[in-house]
Amino acid sequence: MSVDNNTAQKLIAYAEKYEHPQFLLNDPAQFMHAVKGVKNKEIMAFIASALSYGARSAFIKRLHFLLDCTMGVPHDWIISGEYRKHIPDDSACFYRLYSNHLMLSFFDTLRQMIYSHDSIGQFVRTTINPNAKLENGKFRAIAALEAICTYFADRESNKIIPKDTRSCCKRLCMFLRWMVRSNSPVDLGLWSDFIDQSTLLLPLDTHVVHEAIELGLLKSKTTSMAAAQRLTSTLSEIFPGDPTKADFALFGYGVNKSRKL
Repeated sequence: MSVDNNTAQKLIAYAEKYEHPQFLLNDPAQFMHAVKGVKNKEIMAFIASALSYGARSAFIKRLHFLLDCTMGVPHDWIISGEYRKHIPDDSACFYRLYSNHLMLSFFDTLRQMIYSHDSIGQFVRTTINPNAKLENGKFRAIAALEAICTYFADRESNKIIPKDTRSCCKRLCMFLRWMVRSNSPVDLGLWSDFIDQSTLLLPLDTHVVHEAIELGLLKSKTTSMAAAQRLTSTLSEIFPGDPTKADFALFGYGVNKSRKL
């Protein structure tokens, strides 16, 4: 699908305006910037992405709670099992559809990954089939998504992490954007040396789909991986080599549209 020039220029302008340090003030990405060290940033980003659904004010409140619990060292907090001192093993609600028991299962599986591989990045780097490398020596983002989904599914911990990549994997795609995109005041670029930035997929949800349809970038309301791939391919025309920069553009479009109402 080709994009008309007016739409393209509008999105480029929004992306430049909103990919800014102030974007972090009300975004879950703020939590990975609140800790020091690669391993801590990876884990805090992974946790933040996992809880990023529903009302922004609500999940940010829960993330502040978890950040405080970790004392700024989420790697140690996970590997030591300290999270079990802060979250009771019961069926009470932790956040929306996530019970305390479900969160503990998520943390237990993450702990196994970290214990075996030392970091999430090292797990991804060593799990993807080396024969799947692109000509530039890097991997496609979808391979990282598949590796993470499979790990959690194999351990029957697939209520928070999708069991496979048939869904759009919105929160995992957001996590990968944070990890891979470099030279950004928001994203960290910690995995830019082994995941190809141009293969990142746009984090897709009903809100993004609605905006994309209004702009003529999508026709279907489906939030599937196929839809995420189609939209990302279209946005690659506007942001060649860096399609998920459009995440800021669509955010800006939504903000400015609301202000005009």
